[in-house]
Amino acid sequence: MPGDKVEDWLLEPKEPSVRYLALTQLLGRPESDPEVRDARSRIGTSGWASEVLQRRNPGGWWEREKPRMEPRFLGTNWTMLALSDLGASRTNPEVRASCEFWMANSPLQGGGVGGLGNGKGHHCYTAGMARALIRFGYDDDPRLRKTLEFLVRTSHPKGGWTCRWNRDAPAPSRTLDAWEGLSAFAAYPRSKWSPAMQDCVERAAEYYLERELYLQGDRYEPWFRFHWPTHYYYDLLVGLDVLTALGYGDDQRLRFALDHLKSKRRSDGRWILDADQTDPDPEGARWFAEHPTKRPTPLSFETVGRPSKMITLRARTVLSRAS
Repeated sequence: MPGDKVEDWLLEPKEPSVRYLALTQLLGRPESDPEVRDARSRIGTSGWASEVLQRRNPGGWWEREKPRMEPRFLGTNWTMLALSDLGASRTNPEVRASCEFWMANSPLQGGGVGGLGNGKGHHCYTAGMARALIRFGYDDDPRLRKTLEFLVRTSHPKGGWTCRWNRDAPAPSRTLDAWEGLSAFAAYPRSKWSPAMQDCVERAAEYYLERELYLQGDRYEPWFRFHWPTHYYYDLLVGLDVLTALGYGDDQRLRFALDHLKSKRRSDGRWILDADQTDPDPEGARWFAEHPTKRPTPLSFETVGRPSKMITLRARTVLSRAS
């Protein structure tokens, strides 16, 4: 099923989210295009996004009103991140109500959103929430602007972030798996970036490029497998998606990651879903062994080990930006 047959597969109307994203991200169709408008209008009424919204509590949450990150990965935070991946918009009344619930219950100290129970930001939560809300259509909301300014303030002086940022501690080591800040700026319209945002993104991008998206410590196998929903997981496709969206597709330091991406393409032109959640690190594995009721439940849309529309769409979008 090479070439245009793969494109036809992605454009099948039965999954309007993938169709909408393929039309806009892969084919470059504008939002005003009739086919784009039709696909997006059906995202909340059929397909994966519709199934997610059917599980929504009328109060705006999934599974539990509080805490919003539990149960992992079926609670509100994870579900909202997946909905944003699926092209859902606040023009849908249910999506908008859940966005407002999410923001009202996650205030950030000093303004903005993405604070935990004490109002303090946590990079993975704050930046992931910012990315999702921008995709939902909140890029003009002043709360989002303040959140992005928080991400600038909490970035490492040499570029990048860590998920363990602490206002009262010295600048910690950076980690490649703290990718959400860059993804939030990739989603934010470039015309709205401040000079400080521009500088922050350039320094962070250089941090990733210097490491070719994977050179940090011993080889970590989950980074070479492709996941969706990504939630807070990092892998080479995540890195490629963010860096090429930011305009770095022709940087030669992406060659290793791009070659790895191409090597995983099947003979029929599609990519498989390697995993719907990553392996816990040794510390996490021990913790889950001691707390088995806290073990995550995957939020699954496609079958692991089978051809994946979302992975194939993202892979082909990356390659189109890097060509």
